[in-house]
Amino acid sequence: MAQPTTFLPRGKAAGAHRTSNTTESRTKNILANLPIGGTTAVQSLLGTFVRQGKAKVGLRVKELQVLKGAPPVVPSLPEQATAGAFLVSQSIFDVKGGTRAVIFDRLSGVKEDVINEGTHFLVPWLQRSVIFDVRTKPRNIATTTGSKDLQMVSLTLRVLHRPNVKALPKIYQNLGVDYDERVLPSIGNEVLKAIVAQFDAAELITQREAVSQKIRTELTRRAAEFNIALEDVSITHMTFGREFTKAVEQKQIAQQDAERARFIVEKAEQERQANVIRAEGEAESAETISKAIAKNGDGLVQIRKIEASREIAQQLSSNPNVAYLPTGKSGNGGQYLLSVGRA
Repeated sequence: MAQPTTFLPRGKAAGAHRTSNTTESRTKNILANLPIGGTTAVQSLLGTFVRQGKAKVGLRVKELQVLKGAPPVVPSLPEQATAGAFLVSQSIFDVKGGTRAVIFDRLSGVKEDVINEGTHFLVPWLQRSVIFDVRTKPRNIATTTGSKDLQMVSLTLRVLHRPNVKALPKIYQNLGVDYDERVLPSIGNEVLKAIVAQFDAAELITQREAVSQKIRTELTRRAAEFNIALEDVSITHMTFGREFTKAVEQKQIAQQDAERARFIVEKAEQERQANVIRAEGEAESAETISKAIAKNGDGLVQIRKIEASREIAQQLSSNPNVAYLPTGKSGNGGQYLLSVGRA
């Protein structure tokens, strides 16, 4: 029976021919060593295996030839649109108001340009954007340190800070996006401890504005070394140890007691001076009256009586429960009014 013809490339055909010859030679050697009675059956079986192997090799070659000549698979229009939209979405990024961006390139590293607000393009996978918030932000720095007279002081400092926009690439390279977390607590504690150690505890209270100004100047200088701008620095909280607080309270109480005693002394002195002045005035008044009586007789006394009667009449007239009547005798200058109270 004729074997099927298989067309192979020159190199592959030669290799297949050598494989076939090797297989046939091995088969002949096996048949030569078999007993006489089993030669025919084994020969038939081995021949079947060889023919099947050749047929399988030819089938594989035909499959490869079919795949090699097949046309390429073209994506559909929706698939192309989806891929294009994904590529575009990965190529653009937005920089919102109050923020700036820095571009990191996988080949050249961080670029020196600062990206302003708006929509911008980049190369997907090769580049990525890093967003920085450049608005002024508050931060509290708390520390406990010792004063010049070895009193423990707890301070809380409020700092309004923002990054230097032109130095954002350098900030990202050296510190990262969380630059304020890395820098401000460290330099804040350093400056607070150094400045507070120059003042006594009492001076920290009485010269608080000067202490705050000194802290502001030094902290601004230190933050500028890391490209951080400080808008405002102020002390919001200051407490001392229990013993110092108690001593201050006792001192304030003593000062209040001293002020109270001083006030009492000054009040007594003023009262004494007032009495002296009053006595001197009464003496001068009595002397003046005596001289007037000696000179004018009873005329001055009569004038005083008339003035007293006028005052009494004004008081009685304003009281609805009191009525007054004349005595009815003319020529009697000693009695001018008669007041009768109603029951």
